[in-house]
Amino acid sequence: MKISKYLHSCLVFELDGHKLLFDPGKFTFAEGIVTPDRFADVNSIIITHIHPDHLDTENLKKITDLSGAPIYTNAQVGEALQKAGIDHTVWHDGIHYAGPFKLEAIAVIHEPILDNPLPQMTGFVINDKVLHPVDSMEDALLKYKGIELLIMVTMAPFANELRITGFADKLQPKQILPVHDGYAKEFFIKQRYEAYKKHFDKQNIKFNEIYKPGDSINISIN
Repeated sequence: MKISKYLHSCLVFELDGHKLLFDPGKFTFAEGIVTPDRFADVNSIIITHIHPDHLDTENLKKITDLSGAPIYTNAQVGEALQKAGIDHTVWHDGIHYAGPFKLEAIAVIHEPILDNPLPQMTGFVINDKVLHPVDSMEDALLKYKGIELLIMVTMAPFANELRITGFADKLQPKQILPVHDGYAKEFFIKQRYEAYKKHFDKQNIKFNEIYKPGDSINISIN
């Protein structure tokens, strides 16, 4: 399984010729480095919650016009998409499939944000190998302790590095793919990722230092 990152929390999973796109939000397109046509060949799209760094309806519409890919999301995002005239399918908690991808949808609690209501947010376990908790670090997720890969928030207004590493330390994944870094300049991301790597090396957890658009990793699904 190949996982490519396109700024902040935008990811493309590839398996057996199927491309699954997660959360093409405003930060992905903000500087024009990544454009909607980059995703013209995706086969499926998932939106995890309504925050604009994960949902950009204008560019999402362009992607679906180019790709014809179906969108899967939760009810709250679905309401926003309906208002924007974008077709979608609402997925509830449980097992779903998109091509070769087995997706366990799980309701997760967004970390608190200053003066903001918490959104409905859906996390995923992908092919029993990848935990994508989105912007959640709740203890309920520790039932996935020891999972192959954690997709981990690295910087955010709702968390500091002690909170972030504390959650990952308890979860003990075999490796980490960092996301949620679109707030920062490259020199700062590089510096902080070096610090994260040093921390997780001590626990024999592989921290993949990827942040440039199109950077990717491969994990075995066997």
